[in-house]
Formats: sequence, structure tokens, C-alpha cells
Amino acid sequence: MIRIDFLGTGNAFTPSGRLHALTLIDGKILIDTPPTLITQLRRKGLKTSEIEYLLFTHWHADHTFGFPFFMLERKYISDPKREKDLKIYLRPGGKEKISNLCNIGFPGSLEDVEKMAHWHEEEMCELAGTNWSFERFPVCHTPETDPHGYELTHNTGIKVLHCGDSGPCEEIESRAESADVVILEMGMPDIGKFPYHYTPSDVINFSNKFPKSLVLVTHNFASSKNISEGFRVPELPKEVYQLEDGDAIEINENGEIKIINNS
Repeated sequence: MIRIDFLGTGNAFTPSGRLHALTLIDGKILIDTPPTLITQLRRKGLKTSEIEYLLFTHWHADHTFGFPFFMLERKYISDPKREKDLKIYLRPGGKEKISNLCNIGFPGSLEDVEKMAHWHEEEMCELAGTNWSFERFPVCHTPETDPHGYELTHNTGIKVLHCGDSGPCEEIESRAESADVVILEMGMPDIGKFPYHYTPSDVINFSNKFPKSLVLVTHNFASSKNISEGFRVPELPKEVYQLEDGDAIEINENGEIKIINNS
């Protein structure tokens, strides 16, 4: 059984009712480390030491600024004897960037952060000890952040496309046809042109192009569906599911997908 939890579904502005977008796979594979990370893990009942794999998509603050807190908690609270392995997967140059965050945020406490994990820069990799492998691919987002998504393949053949933050791009669409699940950001409303983010109209066009894939919307610009302030949740086709914090999906050995609604 595959389980993917969405511990947060908001964009950088954390709209009312949402924490920063955060995806957890099978309870031990985490994609990105947003500032709200520690709170999100605690709400799920997880310790940082239970996370065995970190995959980074890009360097924006809402995807990386939780890393110093993650490593600090792991070092002093949940794994002080360093009994748990942590493997970090990121683009070249990323190790220096996020290690520097630790040195800025907690000087003297995390000077050994680079020794606290195994660092990997491969573009394709099997996640040893899991049933997953990935291929990292470039997406259309702020270029200075070196944005990438992950095509994750389970040994059952199930394929999950985590697109990171991106506007519509050929790299995503070339993989979407074969994906069972596409996790798509929708960071901006339909109030202008935003090449680095999907808008509701872009999501609708995407869903029409790839009707066989389950499209899950995260990194949402809108407030939670039960909150009236801020941007309202837009109307999207029933084939598209707009995630809320705490939602999850389960995929069984036959490839059947069940959406678990937290509300």
C-alpha cells in the first residue's frame, strides 16, 4: 500500500486554513522543508528522526527555510545519538545553500550539519530501503531557484509526478501521459499572466489534456474551502481534486486510488 500525505497545501503566503505545501510519502520520504515543517510533523505525530529521505525541489524560502529547524530538532531532541540515517537529494550547489541557512540561523549549534546526512546530487536514483526511484527534471519557475520536479516510480509501476513549483511547461506535460497521479501547484488566481505558476485556467487545460491522470492541486493561493476570507477556492472540474491540509491518498497493489479527506 502506497500512502501520500499532504501536511500542508498553501502557497508562500499560507492562505487562511493552510500551512506551506508539504508532501510526505510512505511516512519517511519528505519533499522540501518549509518554515512550518516542525508544526506539520507534530500534527502528524512524526518525529524528525522518522524522516529518512529529503528531496528538494528548489531554493525558495517556503521550500527550504524549515531545514535549520529540522536539523536542530533532529540533533538535540529526536536523534541526539545519531542512530538514524538521513539521505538528502538535491541539485548541485544545494548542499552549500541549505547548510549556510543552518549556520546563519543557529551558529555554533549546526556547524556539523554537513556530517549529519548523506548528500546525493544524482538526477536519477533509487531510494534504497524503499520501493521508490526517481528522476528529477527541470520545470518553469523562478530560474534563480534552480526549480525541478520529481517523477517518482514505485516498484509496482505506479508513477507519481510531483511538479514542485512551476507554471505550464513541456517537461511536465511530456511525463504526465504516463503518470497515475500528478501533484500540481496552483499558486496564482486568474488575475493575470503568471508563467511561473499554474492558475485555475491552466489547471483546467492540463486536466483536459491528461484525463487519465488524477490531478491533485496543492500550493494553493486560495484559503481553505471552509473559510470565507481571502481568495475563495475556485471551481475546477470534478476530475481535479483541490487538496486541503491533512488530506491523503492511498494506492493499493491493483493501482486503485483512494482519496482520504481530512475534513
